[in-house]
Amino acid sequence: MTPSSTYRIQFTPSFTFQAAVSVVDYLRRLGIGALYASPMLDARPGSTHGYDVVDPTRARPELGGDAGRVALQEALASRGMGLVVDIVPNHMAVPNPWWDDVLEHGEKSAYAKYFDIDWSSGRVLLPVLAEGAAEEEYDHHRKVDWRRGNTELNYRRFFDITELAAVRVEDPEVFAATHDEVLRWGVSGLRVDHPDGLADPGAYFRALRSRTDGWIVVEKILGPDEDLPQSWPVDGTTGYDALREVCGLFIDPLAAPHFDGDFHAVEHEARRLVTDTMLVAEVRRIAALVKGVPFEDACAAVADVMVNFPVYRSYLPEGLANWELAVALSDGPAVRSLDEQVRADPHGELATRIQQTSGMVVAKGTEDTTFYRYTNFVALNEVGGSPDRFGMSVEEFHQRAAHREAAWPRSMTTLSTHDTKRSEDVRARLAVLSEIPAEYLESVSRWTSVCGLPEPSLNALAWQTVLGAWPISVERLQQYLEKASREAKIATSWVDRNAEFDALVKEWPSRMLASVGDEVAAFAERITPDGWSNSLGQKLVQLTAPGVPDVYQGTELWDFSLVDPDNRRPVDFAVRSSLLERIESGWVPPVDSTGAAKLLAVHRALQLRSLMRGYRPLQASGPAASHLVAFQRGDVITVATRLPLTLARTGWQDTVLPLPPGSWTDVLTGRPAQAELGRLLDVYPIALLSR
Repeated sequence: MTPSSTYRIQFTPSFTFQAAVSVVDYLRRLGIGALYASPMLDARPGSTHGYDVVDPTRARPELGGDAGRVALQEALASRGMGLVVDIVPNHMAVPNPWWDDVLEHGEKSAYAKYFDIDWSSGRVLLPVLAEGAAEEEYDHHRKVDWRRGNTELNYRRFFDITELAAVRVEDPEVFAATHDEVLRWGVSGLRVDHPDGLADPGAYFRALRSRTDGWIVVEKILGPDEDLPQSWPVDGTTGYDALREVCGLFIDPLAAPHFDGDFHAVEHEARRLVTDTMLVAEVRRIAALVKGVPFEDACAAVADVMVNFPVYRSYLPEGLANWELAVALSDGPAVRSLDEQVRADPHGELATRIQQTSGMVVAKGTEDTTFYRYTNFVALNEVGGSPDRFGMSVEEFHQRAAHREAAWPRSMTTLSTHDTKRSEDVRARLAVLSEIPAEYLESVSRWTSVCGLPEPSLNALAWQTVLGAWPISVERLQQYLEKASREAKIATSWVDRNAEFDALVKEWPSRMLASVGDEVAAFAERITPDGWSNSLGQKLVQLTAPGVPDVYQGTELWDFSLVDPDNRRPVDFAVRSSLLERIESGWVPPVDSTGAAKLLAVHRALQLRSLMRGYRPLQASGPAASHLVAFQRGDVITVATRLPLTLARTGWQDTVLPLPPGSWTDVLTGRPAQAELGRLLDVYPIALLSR
């Protein structure tokens, strides 16, 4: 059964299944339909995310084991709520018991086929030794210098993480071994992690669907004009496409020239860095399958095609147009030979491996490198985002929302996840900068002259981070800038540290606060109310637009988290429950630093989900009509302000929103609805009307 809404919980050793039981009543009162859990299978000791599964045959003991899992499901079911579980079919953390058996027995191991190992290259290569250490050889594996992993590794992995070995779920035995336990639980839904790493995603989803009639959403990152393959028997994505659309509504496209740059040039260079350094072993393994072409030419051709992919991967024979475009951008004799062989056998090993790996190149090159290098306006730099598309018109948003209602009405929608580069409220405040680009850039130029970072892209990112997440502690800012600078791989990196630059980055937050901290604080505080307006608007739109809305843990109040692990900090549910109790008693909270107004919007929107059906854009008329987005879904109307700073210069004046027939009430304030926007939106910058 499709849930009405979900609430994402990040399980950690300090937030267990029993801890989740204690918040079930709060989630039910909030209006949540299902608890959406991070991976619940056994993972590495101490893991705070759960994607490093070591035993898929049991619920994680560190979180409460099977007894804790059963207690949680029973608590949810007794309140009419479901459980949606995140599963990780692509990889497992190593070492684990199956892997250990492979290392001991080699190709004769009963688990040898469980992992994607190139046995033709001999022993399993383990890049685990210190730099310069002598190689250690054993019967069934070799231990070598850790730096040799990216160029010589002979097993497939998750991205460039050698400790996460790919699993061959395309084999029915392996599928059963890795899925039987979680399917035994009878959960109401599954969120499937990283489908682009699978050999044949379509076949995988057909196998999964044959075992469950539950809700299935996939962590598929779509290009801005891409749709899910029609042959996948799934309910939709995990919502990054909706995130881009909703957030884009609150960014002023007129500011684009102020933040102009060649995004695709930066992206191309970053992807090339990935193929030439991080994923050399993967490129070489694919190139060895290309026939009739010199090996080095085949390597170059494979790298070129993956660098030029317009989307994460193609799903041949579906998605042929994306494959053709990548080939056309990479023309040459070796590329033509590669193309011919892939087309001749779209399900063969060559086609399969290059499709599996293209997603790795795009993810590492774009998300994890370009988004830390191309930092002109980072509200756009989000998973599934397109920084070259500056904002989204109301008309385009309506078109895309209507398409989702028609084609993927059960797809998840979201604004924040455990993988987002910054939380929804950080992006909402940064969106305000698009309304005052010249003033913002002048301020940054002045601050930089006093206390700038020497690497320009990191400098631009740092100032936006400070403004977007203000107030932020020195420690949090240090941790974020360390990750950002190393992911960018310009002046320093995780692999090749630059101690002098790292030290400079570490001391920058304190130096910044001491020199221009008061100015920065004043600027941040000035744009904060408009950021709140954007936060309320995008949250209400996301919760009421077509799809199944997810609320990431804690984001029912203001949340100014940055990239993980910052966004996995503990959530104070006691504060949220207390505020919700006041709202349930009729309190109409002000828009202030408590975030209670956002909690009100979340609560009221979730309570009305059952009344929402269809999708009808509504158009305001008057001088400020462009500052409104509104739509009707059955007996519910959503109204949200956009570009609030600019609007404040003129006000709504005599702008009106003609309402459909009936008696409409704003459930946020309890007042009868008014067509005059100056009166309808005089308490909140949003309205939620019920007939």
